[in-house]
Amino acid sequence: MLKVSKFGGSSLATGEQVRQVCDIITADPDRRLVVVSAPGKRHSQDIKVTDLLIAAASERLMGKIGASECAEAIERYRNIATELELPAKVVDPIASDLTQRLESDTDDTDLYMDIMKAGGEDNCARLIAQVLQAHGVEAHYVNPKDAGLLLSDEPGNAQILPEAYTRLRSLSERPGITIFPGFFGYSKDGHIVTFSRGGSDITGAILAGAVRATVYENFTDVDSVFAANPSIVSNPTPISELTYREMRELSYAGFSVFHDEALEPVYRAMVPVHIRNTNNPDAAGTRIVPKRTANDNPVVGIAAMNDVCFVYLSKYLMNRQIGFGRRLLQILETENISFEHIPSGIDNMSVILREENLPLDKEKRVVEKIRQTLAPEDVYVERDLSLIMVVGEGMQHTVGVASRATSAFADANVNIEMINQGSNEVSMMFGVKSTGMEAAVQALYKEFFNGSYNS
Repeated sequence: MLKVSKFGGSSLATGEQVRQVCDIITADPDRRLVVVSAPGKRHSQDIKVTDLLIAAASERLMGKIGASECAEAIERYRNIATELELPAKVVDPIASDLTQRLESDTDDTDLYMDIMKAGGEDNCARLIAQVLQAHGVEAHYVNPKDAGLLLSDEPGNAQILPEAYTRLRSLSERPGITIFPGFFGYSKDGHIVTFSRGGSDITGAILAGAVRATVYENFTDVDSVFAANPSIVSNPTPISELTYREMRELSYAGFSVFHDEALEPVYRAMVPVHIRNTNNPDAAGTRIVPKRTANDNPVVGIAAMNDVCFVYLSKYLMNRQIGFGRRLLQILETENISFEHIPSGIDNMSVILREENLPLDKEKRVVEKIRQTLAPEDVYVERDLSLIMVVGEGMQHTVGVASRATSAFADANVNIEMINQGSNEVSMMFGVKSTGMEAAVQALYKEFFNGSYNS
């Protein structure tokens, strides 16, 4: 048996946390392939190591030095080593590496930023391997380039190349415990490229799929995935088991405990995922599986995503115009804008976007191009919206779920701006004003989980 275990930044923020991680790794001989993030926040006011490195890179790109931010990141590793009573010289290679990254070529700003961002995970993996070695454990750091983690040449949003899976498969044959840095790989040209933020989950999933692991353990700082955001709903129900499709929908819409892009590699290989708590490893956690046992509740969770906007347009007999939708999407493509959903009627259409993808300067150009190219009777952008997802595979076999949901919105006095449901009926999406998001989530939770909620 072979388990792939990934530990997030909060699990590696201090020496004590690292000690716990090492205890967890060595407690199970099947945990032979370990993926680590960069050290995260030690407390709410703290700064993640990755953010310090981004700040240092940003300073350098503005013609400054960035040395103070880089030194602060190095100090984080020094503090961890000190807490673990490791020799001071252990941090010297880390300091040298991060300084070298800071002083590297900045001609390609995107590649330079990825070089800096990857430094957090890379050096954390080296440190964890040394900690285990200091305790007499056979552990080896492996660089993603040497392992064959080939990615597309898309800095900050890289995708795995198919041939990488074959190369990575040999990791299962390595002796001892392999410590692998998350978040980054290498392009065919040998450049360091990173996944989207939080991409260490993706690295772990890729390795689990490549070696056909018996399970992919994702250690974080919560006991399980909950049916709703605990900051919105008091004591929400923990979810013991959910399917890949359900987790994909919930992660997309705001469940930050697991990166939404990380599910594809394990889904393709049918590797189950087990989300667990580093600080409470005996907790049951949440399992993500191909199929789960049905229960009486058709809904497994309720998620919400803020900072969404709609591009709304209407035109009489829109449905008769061949290529109307294609031309609309081409306008977005020329502006390098990705869309989320396109609910439509006979004579109207709404394109749902993340607000970060449509800054005001782009909005002006997009609206003008729509007017010139498609000649709609009306076109405008509505901002400050939220998407709320009601998720559960049981909905496709249950009558009245939509009625219960809309009644909950009415009870909470929240107006629905948009409703959309996919053909597979795994999720139901509602668009509301951001000001009504929390009330809507609370009302939906009360309806489907019969729970109390914050006022």
